[in-house]
Amino acid sequence: MKNIVYILLALLLISCGNQSDSNDKLLIVTTTTMITDMVENIGGDKVNVQGLMGSGVDPHLYKASEGDVSKLFNADIIFYSGLHLEGKLVEVFEQMASQGKNTIAISDALDKKTLIGSEYFASNYDPHIWFDVDYWTTMTAYVSQQLSKADPENADYYAANRDAYLEKIQQLKTELTAKINELPQDKRILVTAHDAFNYFGRSFDFEVVGLQGISTATEAGVQDVQRITQFIIDNKVKAVFIESSVPRRTVEALQAAVKAQNHEVSIGGELYSDALGSAGTAEGTYVGMYKHNVETIVNALK
Repeated sequence: MKNIVYILLALLLISCGNQSDSNDKLLIVTTTTMITDMVENIGGDKVNVQGLMGSGVDPHLYKASEGDVSKLFNADIIFYSGLHLEGKLVEVFEQMASQGKNTIAISDALDKKTLIGSEYFASNYDPHIWFDVDYWTTMTAYVSQQLSKADPENADYYAANRDAYLEKIQQLKTELTAKINELPQDKRILVTAHDAFNYFGRSFDFEVVGLQGISTATEAGVQDVQRITQFIIDNKVKAVFIESSVPRRTVEALQAAVKAQNHEVSIGGELYSDALGSAGTAEGTYVGMYKHNVETIVNALK
């Protein structure tokens, strides 16, 4: 990581960036797949978006490769989540910002007083903010504003795309609420591989339990498995869930521990937590990902 910082700084000392000509598309680099989807929806054919992280990639553990350096150096704008979701990449972005590169943490759009606290991150906040649909609405407006600031000639275009995307998000919230209302309150217990769903839980009144805690950089131990095994038995939890960006072995170990206590818990399906599904699929979009997650959860627990 230090080598990458040094390379970037050397390049930035030569030039503060390779800004696009006025007739060219904005060159934008994004980190997570959720942000990539948002920027592509707002930017449309006026931008060229390059996402660093693909489907199934865990941003907590992501390490920038030397191949990422040219993408970051040549970008007109870099959008990242912030709140230390991207781990040590934050160090790179902060160094670049100090040299004049336009790096934007979309979490800056949020009132930090409303965030869920977490001692596991240097920011002291849970960074899984995309699972609050209202937050996603606020951040969408912020990203649109930043694109218009960088490219004022196309401000009306970005605003129209923003409004169309926000309409999809509001429709999503309505559909999610209707689906979740199929599930009785006493069934709203979500046990997953790591604790990525607290904002979801707060939004839709679920009790959320993660085997690994908020960051996948911390591994589940024997005591964690024992504690959650007892929780599952005490609360008669019907199903637990694996995640696309976290190895399934921890949840399978939990399932085995429950069975060893003469109880049964099924694996209810795979959820998308820190990354979207494969590009070109419904789950490869923010809206499709969230619909898939809620349908999987409700169908397995009701």
